Amino acid sequence: MRLVLTSDTHLPKRARDLPAELWAAVDEADVVVHAGDWVDEAALDALAARAATLIACYGNNDGPGLRARLPEIAYATLDGLRLAVVHETGPSQGREQRCAARFPDVDLLVFGHSHIPWDTTAANGLRLLNPGSPTDRRRQPYCTYMTATVTGGHLKDVELHRLPPRR
Repeated sequence: MRLVLTSDTHLPKRARDLPAELWAAVDEADVVVHAGDWVDEAALDALAARAATLIACYGNNDGPGLRARLPEIAYATLDGLRLAVVHETGPSQGREQRCAARFPDVDLLVFGHSHIPWDTTAANGLRLLNPGSPTDRRRQPYCTYMTATVTGGHLKDVELHRLPPRR
């Protein structure tokens, strides 16, 4: 099962559209995971129309329309892998311990908010991934998104993709 992980798209404030490379990855994926801060419902509509399966939550910059359509925390089981998606996890210091306590029955937590890519594993085995942002790099050298695969309940082939600078 092929996954695309993204967050903090901030459309149309940070970009008019998602980068072509990310759209191509979405078209090839079995599941697309979005960890919030869509900003505009049209972005949700566009991604939902192209994703085979979309698992998503709302973020702190998402207004009432998006909050009515998306949960604060999304849960799914993908080929035996227990997944949660949330926008904010708090400060980076102590994140693994906090999230392991908050999500004890989850194998993978995808989160956003910081626009900073993150890939760690808590002591209890919880994998934490932040794909960064494909449209707003903030203090990072590149805009980013992630891909991964799920096989038999195991997450594999996690890859951070750096996007070329926008013109």
